[in-house]
Amino acid sequence: MAPLLFECPPRLTLPIKDQEVRYPVNRIFCVGRNFAAHAAEMGVSVERDKPFYFTKSVAHAILTGASVEFPTGTTNYHHEVELVAAIGKPLHRASCEESRAAIFGYGCGLDMTRRDLQIEFRKKQLPWDLGKDVENSAVFSALVAKEDFDDIAEQRIWLTVNGELKQDAKLNDLIWTIDELVSDLSHYYHLRPGDLLMSGTPAGVGPVQPGDTIVGGVDGLACVELTFN
Repeated sequence: MAPLLFECPPRLTLPIKDQEVRYPVNRIFCVGRNFAAHAAEMGVSVERDKPFYFTKSVAHAILTGASVEFPTGTTNYHHEVELVAAIGKPLHRASCEESRAAIFGYGCGLDMTRRDLQIEFRKKQLPWDLGKDVENSAVFSALVAKEDFDDIAEQRIWLTVNGELKQDAKLNDLIWTIDELVSDLSHYYHLRPGDLLMSGTPAGVGPVQPGDTIVGGVDGLACVELTFN
């Protein structure tokens, strides 16, 4: 094999609670408008018949606890806390039952968003990439294996900015369940171990500023934290 022209960046891996091995991240899929109250605050309606997705680059993903530069190109950078599902087995055109069996575990994540650009492009019916696929905009906690996490029901999902509560909901407020989402997504992609699904954010999203610290959590999972320089 010919030598590489430049060194490849290291692959992002997530720690796993009570395990010595780590989870290598392959792809990041995100679900839009999966809490009705959040869709309402964004001024859009939700159609229960079909979810929709966007992606984030693994190159833009980081681990919890990071301190990062505030992003350029935005005057309205928003926090979004989300439950993250980690795929552990190959899946294609899977049922909900097969999808449930293929989930390795869960974590907590942040889907940071240039809201001003997202809204601008949405009005023009253009892709959201500059609004969503932002450097350091996908932040992940350690994972918890599925067998060590209760069935998804009334667990609280929440987020604070500088200690002030901003988002607060229950996981059973999700419009589409994790099993439904993974099953649906598997009809468009050959899912495989290393794929992450960010399952949508509750209401209460809002702007952050340089110097702010965000902490997000889901009952039973490790918290995710991010600070802006």
